[in-house]
Amino acid sequence: MATTGDSAASTRQRSDWHEALAASITRLTDRLIAVRRHFHRHPELSGRERETTRQLKEWLEEAGADVLVAPQGCGLVADLSNQVASGRTVRFAMRADLDALRIEDCKQVPYRSRVPGVMHACGHDAHSAMLLGAMLAVRELIDDGVVTFPVHCRAIFQPAEETSAGAREMIRMGALERVATIVALHVDPSREVGRVGLRRGVLTSNCDEVQITIHGRGGHAARPHEARDPVAAAAQLVNALYTYIPRLTNSQDAVVLTICQVEAGDNANVIPESVKLKGTLRTLDEPIRLGTMEHIAQIARGVSEITQTRIEVGYGVSAPSVINDRDAVDLLRQCTVQVVGEEGVEWIARPSMGSEDFAMYLQQVPGALARLGCRGPRRGGRPLHSPDFDIDERALAIGSRLLAEAVLRWWEMRA
Repeated sequence: MATTGDSAASTRQRSDWHEALAASITRLTDRLIAVRRHFHRHPELSGRERETTRQLKEWLEEAGADVLVAPQGCGLVADLSNQVASGRTVRFAMRADLDALRIEDCKQVPYRSRVPGVMHACGHDAHSAMLLGAMLAVRELIDDGVVTFPVHCRAIFQPAEETSAGAREMIRMGALERVATIVALHVDPSREVGRVGLRRGVLTSNCDEVQITIHGRGGHAARPHEARDPVAAAAQLVNALYTYIPRLTNSQDAVVLTICQVEAGDNANVIPESVKLKGTLRTLDEPIRLGTMEHIAQIARGVSEITQTRIEVGYGVSAPSVINDRDAVDLLRQCTVQVVGEEGVEWIARPSMGSEDFAMYLQQVPGALARLGCRGPRRGGRPLHSPDFDIDERALAIGSRLLAEAVLRWWEMRA
């Protein structure tokens, strides 16, 4: 049975590491901002994040982490421990993504993207900086002897989130081996800095890439009756899909179909042979997902018959729903209260129709994704994937401390 003295010492130790962590993050804040701005200036597209990976590897190895780079040089896994790990040692994992988007950065700021047509419009630069900061802070507390209970943590810096390919690649390389729990943060411009959005269960939608090819017969622009115009068929098809998918779906079931790419022709006076359409289908329930796919095929068959074209419907890379584990969400809630207070917790009422390939990790191990507020009075309120997206950089210290808090709290509960 613990004595009063033992209980007081235990309470003091908990208080000590919480306070030491807050102090460590404060010291790291300027560096976190510099790291985020460096990545923002030098964005790399999905599957090309080699320089970002190289830089992170250098910083993490300087901090004493064991680093394993993914086979293609994009993405890495970094481990930190304060005890010798055995083959059975489990780890608490944190994940950040690395890739940018094909969007021109229109912000007039010193850290504006220097890569034409490419920018971090989804906050992955911030995610990487925050995870690096969490690892550096945990390392400092271990080195200073503040944390005496066992700690084995893993940072997964993942490429290609925007194409839903990166999580699969990291899982194949063994990123989840002996991982017991995994957490991640995503910046959220709809929430103020100091607010963290949490939800148990389904958080995001299934996302399927829709690929449609319309095969017609080319011809002269002046004589369309001699051709079978795939452009006219494409226009009819998009209009029919947008009109009838909502009419064929129960209004209480969430379905979002959006066509975002149209590829057709090379000349202003030549009807092309084919048109390619690409977009995404987002759903929350598997029966609705499969039913909507059948509705798309049915509509395509009808347009094909009317326009005398041949229409192929296929699906590319998909990402399942993020389904947050209750215990992992409760852990993040406790950490949020510790970092920003009870008022910082915001429960998310409904799932988002956005997608996240973090879901693929959650199919393997329990974990949770949280929404980190990044909107400030002067910066950070523009939507994700917009050309003027930015964050209030006060969010970096909050997110970094929240991740480190989750690692240490999880291990302390098992000590």
